[in-house]
Amino acid sequence: MATSRDELGRRGEDEAARYLRGLGYRIVGRRERVLRGDIDIVALDGRTVVFVEVRTRSDTAHGHPAETVGFAKQRRLATLVNAYIRRHRLEDQSVRIDVVAVTFDAAGKPIVEHYQNAFDDPG
Repeated sequence: MATSRDELGRRGEDEAARYLRGLGYRIVGRRERVLRGDIDIVALDGRTVVFVEVRTRSDTAHGHPAETVGFAKQRRLATLVNAYIRRHRLEDQSVRIDVVAVTFDAAGKPIVEHYQNAFDDPG
């Protein structure tokens, strides 16, 4: 059902943002609309602009959430990130793309895994 999937995604993004804030990141944008897509979280880690793809699952029965960031998703995300960089004139800034995987256990407790610099720009 789309609504519960959307709700699960929002919960995952909320947990990812909370986790990143706990590490000292400053969240500067959520669900940033670029071209015809969204960047889940834009944050600052010191002086580095970090673009975060959040992947959420209610369990790992069908694989780990990070496994869903395949080559096509990486290319799409790189396109969105590059458009965001141009739009906000961040060409001179240090940037990276992270993936945060959130899995909710049977009790509903989030398990958060953070992959810094998850992949090189495939574009």
